[in-house]
Amino acid sequence: MKIIVGLGNPGKDYENTFHNMGFKAIDTLADKMGKSIKKAECQALTCTFSRNSEKVVFAKPLTFMNLSGQSVKSLLQKYGATPNDLVVIYDDIDIDRFSIRVRASGSAGTHNGMKSIVECIGTTAFKRIRIGVGRDGAYNLADYVLSNVKAEDRDTFQKLFDDLAIALESYLKHDDFDKLMREINKK
Repeated sequence: MKIIVGLGNPGKDYENTFHNMGFKAIDTLADKMGKSIKKAECQALTCTFSRNSEKVVFAKPLTFMNLSGQSVKSLLQKYGATPNDLVVIYDDIDIDRFSIRVRASGSAGTHNGMKSIVECIGTTAFKRIRIGVGRDGAYNLADYVLSNVKAEDRDTFQKLFDDLAIALESYLKHDDFDKLMREINKK
């Protein structure tokens, strides 16, 4: 069982914001695999399929970022999954823009969506993929993460999502998260 969750905020107003990096990444992965994340369940849009005789769920919580944990907890319960089955993809202001960091566990840091997930599922022991958006010297972080990504940066982020989708597809095929960490984190 694998549940891969991309974090973001629903609606056109948030579509191109830094806070929607998780949505963009999971959409790219789904597109690459010929999947469509459209089924409404557990306060999320999802798609489910089997890969190597294992159930896989892609999800985009619709609870808005700060309540993402409610959806994630519901997904884990519905599918009888554990936090070890979970991978969360999200934006991170604390790492450089256009970089990706993969970890098997860790704190929520400054990210309210991750804080919600940790609170709702009661552990920090789940896999995560952080998309670096930097801070650009911003003092009001909420305004920054809800601001639109500059048009000239969108292609660079899309290339990042494309590369991540290839790596995640390999992870789904080979079930080796340590390999995924080595490949992504060395860049």
